[in-house]
Amino acid sequence: MRRTRAVAVVGVGLVVVLAVGVVLGVLGAPSVTAVENRFAGVSEETTTIETDLVVQNPNPIGVRLGGASVDYSVRMNGVPIAAGGREGLQLGTGRSTLAFTTEMDNGQVPAWWYTHVQNGERTQVEIDGEVRSSTLGRSLSVTQGDSIETDIIGQFNSTETRPVDANVPLVSDPVLYINETRGTWDRPNLTRQQSPMDLAFTVHNPKSLPYTVSRIGYTVSMNDVEVGSGETTAGHVIRPGETETIDARAAIENENLDEWWVTHLQRNQQTQLRIDFYLVLEARGTQIRIPLDPVDYEKSIETDIFGNKAEYPTGGGSSQGETGDQEPRTATPTGTPDDGVLAI
Repeated sequence: MRRTRAVAVVGVGLVVVLAVGVVLGVLGAPSVTAVENRFAGVSEETTTIETDLVVQNPNPIGVRLGGASVDYSVRMNGVPIAAGGREGLQLGTGRSTLAFTTEMDNGQVPAWWYTHVQNGERTQVEIDGEVRSSTLGRSLSVTQGDSIETDIIGQFNSTETRPVDANVPLVSDPVLYINETRGTWDRPNLTRQQSPMDLAFTVHNPKSLPYTVSRIGYTVSMNDVEVGSGETTAGHVIRPGETETIDARAAIENENLDEWWVTHLQRNQQTQLRIDFYLVLEARGTQIRIPLDPVDYEKSIETDIFGNKAEYPTGGGSSQGETGDQEPRTATPTGTPDDGVLAI
């Protein structure tokens, strides 16, 4: 009986010491020391993101976060793509890893894309994690960031001379030469619905009769997903032996980008962008539609949004990669609270 009472007295004394430590600031509030995110699967509507928050408990005893909450968020150029949190957590001493899973709405992709083009094809990825304690009146957080840069239409700029064949009877090829191509994003006219491009073709007529380029058409595809198509009325007359610059426009319809996003993740964040062109040529009252195969544009786009796709690849029948160096993902803490758990 005396032994039981002694143990009880020690336990009460331990709680009193810990409470005094909290008040005097001797004991610290747990803090988030690292955040890791990974893509773990994608469907037509949602993208699964797994998050590990590493929480450090500096106290010599486990804590129960009854009056605290753990939150995290992921934003791309300020556009939220994932957020989550948990309350009432129990942590051991030292370092604990907390696992979360959230579903990103693929409908956020067009909103992010708009900011990416608006910022000159640059994206800032911001990852925030925070532990807040109402009992201690403190919040401790960690912020991580990375940047993504692409150059989607930069390679369209070329001064290479390329012959254009009509491949029709009674017309000798080549019918035209494309001496130069240029392209830029039309950012002043960029909207959340459409990403327009200003294009220019410098065209030479090697023939002895004038041509009229009446229309230039295009189709934009990303991983074989059509994301834009249209036609520009040109009406340019190119006289024999002369060279003219013809302006044209193309655009990506942002509403189609959520469908593209699925393929981008399925291919481990890789995309093949294509722009296929054609022009309609008029000569002697005859119209000829000519594919501009020599100037069709193809560009590889690769991203690594969380900086770990080599460790956690998506696509190819695998939604998550594993390496021997990775810590096990678990929703329980790596430490084990003893009987004297400090509730904060």
